[in-house]
This record gives sequence, structure tokens and C-alpha cells, in this order.
Amino acid sequence: MSGKPKLTYFNGRGCMESIRWLLAAAGVEFEEEFLETREQYQKLIKGGALLFDQVPLVEIDGMKIVQTRAILCYIAAKYNFYGKDLRERALIDMYVEGTADLMGMIITFAFTPPKERNLALIIERATTRYFPVYEKVLKDHGQQFLVGNQFSWADVHLLEAILMAEECKPDILSPFPQLQAFKGRISNIPTIKKFLQPGSQRKPPADDKFIAQVKKIFNI
Repeated sequence: MSGKPKLTYFNGRGCMESIRWLLAAAGVEFEEEFLETREQYQKLIKGGALLFDQVPLVEIDGMKIVQTRAILCYIAAKYNFYGKDLRERALIDMYVEGTADLMGMIITFAFTPPKERNLALIIERATTRYFPVYEKVLKDHGQQFLVGNQFSWADVHLLEAILMAEECKPDILSPFPQLQAFKGRISNIPTIKKFLQPGSQRKPPADDKFIAQVKKIFNI
């Protein structure tokens, strides 16, 4: 064993991508095992590795953790990305849940039948429901980061959401000067900058091959 966290998931974004982002932000190297067959998935279930028969699965500190939120909370707390007190943790949770809602819309878009896809709705929600909140937070407190003027899980999650939204509409941040500046600051944090470089473990948007593989493994 190398001692590095081991991530078991598909070779694509999905629910694991935010976990990759958070580990990368902490400067933690990790290994990945990609599910490629239904047999691999069933073996994990039979072996008891998947508590609720679901991935992502992260092996870290002698534990096998499932459920995306539980994994993210553990990593955030372990690497001091979860605020200094309960108040800051509550704010981080609120902001993370908001960006998770937006990213969930984008992630599921690729799996939606073409006739039912609604890109305009994603853009509308991003620009009228979610991004205005973060724009106001940054403007009102005038600090570099969302919570406690300290780099946190909320900042990592928001940058991930911004970049995903820009893949939907490249100029989506044009009405949000605070978020434009925020994107520049967070993107230049050394660990984040490294993760954004070609050749990192960051995954591209879902394509037809990835979608077909997921459906095959889950038999859907």
C-alpha cells in the first residue's frame, strides 16, 4: 500500500469529481481504480466494500467511505477546509449545497434524453438563483474567500461549479465581476493551478462513451 487515498469510480466526472478537486486542493496525491465492467462493480458489492451498493468509494486512513457528502466532509475536516467553528461550517455547508445543486443539473444533463434536455434552464438557474448569491457574499464582506477570509471547501466547490457552467456558456460570468475576480484568484492557488493543467487527474465533461459505460455497468 502506498498510503495514498484510493478512489474507485468510473473514468469520468460524476459524483467523484468534487472529491478529486478537494484532494487536489489539499495537495494530496491519490490513486484511482476505474470501473470498466459490471463484474467489477458486483465484486465490490459482494465483498462488502459498498455499504449502500453505490460508488464513489474512497479508501483513506484505513476506512472505506461511501456517500459523496460523507467523503467530502471527511476530507474537508481532515485538511482544514471546513472553517474554524460551527458558524463557519454552517456557512460552508450552505454554499456547498448551493453549488452542488447547480452542478447536479449540469452532471445529469448529459444523461438526459436529447429531446428532454434544457440547457437554457441550467443557464437561467446559474445566473438568477446561484451565482448572484456568491456575487453578493463576496461584495458584501470584501474578502478574498467565501467564508472567514480563509481558503475552504466552499471556494473549491464554487470554482468547480463556475468552470462547469462556463462549459455550458463561456461568457456566463460576464454580469458577475466579483466572481470573475474570484475565479482568477482561486485558479492561481498553486494546488488548484496544478490540477487545472493538462495531464492532471481532472476529468473532461461526460461524452457518449462514458455515458454508455455507466449505463452498461448499472444495467440501465
